[in-house]
Amino acid sequence: MTQAPDRARGGLADPLGAAAGPLGALADPLGAAADIVAGGGVVILSGAGLSTESGIPDYRGPSGLARRAEPMTYQTFTGGAAARRRYWARSYQGWRHIAGAVPNAGHRAVAELQRRGLVAGIITQNVDGLHQAAGAQRLIELHGSLHRVVCLGCGQRTSRAALDQRLRAANHGWAAPAAQISPDGDAVLTDEQAASFRMVDCQDCGGALKPDVVFFGENVPRSRVDECYALTGRARALLVLGSSLTVMSGYRFVRHAARLGVPIVIINQGPTRGDEHATLVLHAPLGQALTALAARCVP
Repeated sequence: MTQAPDRARGGLADPLGAAAGPLGALADPLGAAADIVAGGGVVILSGAGLSTESGIPDYRGPSGLARRAEPMTYQTFTGGAAARRRYWARSYQGWRHIAGAVPNAGHRAVAELQRRGLVAGIITQNVDGLHQAAGAQRLIELHGSLHRVVCLGCGQRTSRAALDQRLRAANHGWAAPAAQISPDGDAVLTDEQAASFRMVDCQDCGGALKPDVVFFGENVPRSRVDECYALTGRARALLVLGSSLTVMSGYRFVRHAARLGVPIVIINQGPTRGDEHATLVLHAPLGQALTALAARCVP
């Protein structure tokens, strides 16, 4: 595979036009990105920043800076019933926010690029299901999905919507106004608010239920990681969207692409851990940038 071209960077002041940065100047950074994407064979790696325009906050970007609550860890969740009760009380309140979110212009642009045959596959770190709602296919949910629930006893998977009906029936009259919604789909509640919440267990074996997502402190299944590595290895280009790449879970695929000489385009609001590996970096609102990118890509 040919080596990636010289790196260039788009600036914040005019994200879709001429801009200069520490890695050089480029008169038309969006046009350069479109030239890469229009060649096809693109693998997309998306993060929470792609969903902020749908009203779902991120962890580390502009909308995540105000978050104070720590995300649930696997060790805490499996450590006792009190922690699980607290999680499900928070998730019960936050689920309506996640379930009611709709794809934004960025999700629709990704689906359109895939429909045109330019996108070979999508690796998403998001658990909100908005890529699929926009019509995207051939998608790997790296961290799972909030739309499914798994039993820690028998391993059965069921829909989150079905669980919500059971939780509503078990908690008739329970109310705890949420002060804040988290990126992982739960609400910020006090321990006192969560204490009276009633959990439900697996209908088949009575085991504890967990959202079918990879919590902090939990490993992504090896088969899923290998699938992502293989997809990245076949890519003609890697397009990173809305991820700070702070967590190794997604950053490893950027490093893998860089080792193989795969061109890497990063579009994000703010610097990322992967910028040093990138062929091109654009700091821009995702919906605006991806809509413009799709308009300029001619396969």
